[in-house]
Order: sequence, then C-alpha cells, then structure tokens
Amino acid sequence: MPLQFADIGANLTHESFRHDLDAVLARAQAHGVARLVVTGASAQGTRDAHALALAHPGVLYATAGVHPHHASEFDAETEALLRDYHARPEVVAVGETGLDYHRNFSPREAQLFAFEKQLELAARCGKPLFLHQRDAHVDFLACMDNVRGRIGAAVVHCFTGTREELFDYLDRDFHIGITGWICDERRGAHLRELVKHIPADRLMLETDAPYLLPRTVRPMPSHRRNEPMYLAHICDEVARDRGEEVALTAANAMATTRRFFRLDGIARVE
Repeated sequence: MPLQFADIGANLTHESFRHDLDAVLARAQAHGVARLVVTGASAQGTRDAHALALAHPGVLYATAGVHPHHASEFDAETEALLRDYHARPEVVAVGETGLDYHRNFSPREAQLFAFEKQLELAARCGKPLFLHQRDAHVDFLACMDNVRGRIGAAVVHCFTGTREELFDYLDRDFHIGITGWICDERRGAHLRELVKHIPADRLMLETDAPYLLPRTVRPMPSHRRNEPMYLAHICDEVARDRGEEVALTAANAMATTRRFFRLDGIARVE
C-alpha cells in the first residue's frame, strides 16, 4: 500500500498559491499527502482557511488563530470571531498562536495579551493548540504553565529549538511538529540528533508551505516555493535520522495526527 502522509501546517491561503492551488493539491495527493491542516494566522486568514476546508472536505482542515506577528490586530471583535470558528467542525485547532521575540512584528505586550486570550479560548472550547515559539521560550512556558490542567493537547509547530527546549516541551506532554528545517545544514543540523528523542506518539510532520523549502530536495525548484508534496521528502529525512523505516515513521505520524486533531470524528468525503 502506498505511504500516506498528513501535513499539519500548510499556509495554503498564502498569495503564492492563488493561481495554482488545485495543481498544488493534486501534486500533494500524488505524493501521498492525504490530509492537510491549513493554518489560520489572522482574522482573515482564519476565514480563508475555513473556506478552503469547506471546499475540500475530508482532505483539508483548518486552524483558527492569530499569529504573534498579527497580535497587534487582536481585539474583542477578533476574539468573538475566533470563538465562533472554534465551534465549527472543520476547525481542528486553536492557533496559530504563541510568541515570537525574534522579529517582534507586534510589541511583546500585545503578543502576550493575544496569546493569553487564545489560551483561554482553547481552555473553553477543548480543541488542541497549534503553537508558535521563537526566541521567547521562558515567557512561552510561563503562559502555558498558567493554563496547565485546563487545556487539552498542544503541538509546538515547526520546532527549531534547543535540546533544553525540546525536553521542556516533552516533559509537559506537548507534541512536536518537524519541518524541512531539519534539512538545513546551516541552521537545522542539530535537529537530526534531537528528533531521535521525540516519542513516536508525539511526533508530527509538516511543510509550513510556502516557507522552508527543504534544502536537500533534488532537483531544487527554481521558484523556491515550498509545497505539501515535499512532505514525503521530509519524512524520508526524519526516518533516516531516527533510524527507522520510512513506512514506520509515516504510519506513526499519520496515526498521531489523526488522534491529535480528532480527524476521524469529522465526516470524510471519499
């Protein structure tokens, strides 16, 4: 049976996909990517991600949240919108939310406010969290610890951090999302060792398309746009680093994804 993959983080509402999304999805399917979670990272992004999930039932799902880059836009109207979308079955997680002190596109105070509000929304709706953290580990953990015992499952998406950060997350039963960053010999080489320590039932795979095109893809596309079809390549790399057969890594990641996002409880159109 051909391998099947699930991409837990694809920014398919990005403008670079507007002209050829159907072709992108067809290529993904041809490479075994059976299910994709479309990231909602702003109020409008949430609307758009949900619309895509409605248009592709059983294949695309959505998250609903405000990324720290957009935290300055978070207000009472946004909070009400997210509460509405979190109640919809096509929305399978709260987020993308978290903290990003690397770029600080929104002031840190605004990021903390938006993050804490979305943690409260997650505690109320019971859906899992899709999380972002960059250069903000201490504050990020403090916020998460404040709601410990009140929230459900959580995944630190696009993990690129240190060994200490990884084990802080694993000690809290968080899931970990691995992207093509692991293929970057300049910045991601440390992940090749760290990925061995992630339990199979807490490891998920993602492209973060159109970002983070794996640097080991051959032939390297000239446009540099990442696509979900490259998830199979990421799985190959992760399996090799974990010392596993690719089929085992793919099957475990798919099972973990289905359980984490509760995908089997959502009607699927074959």
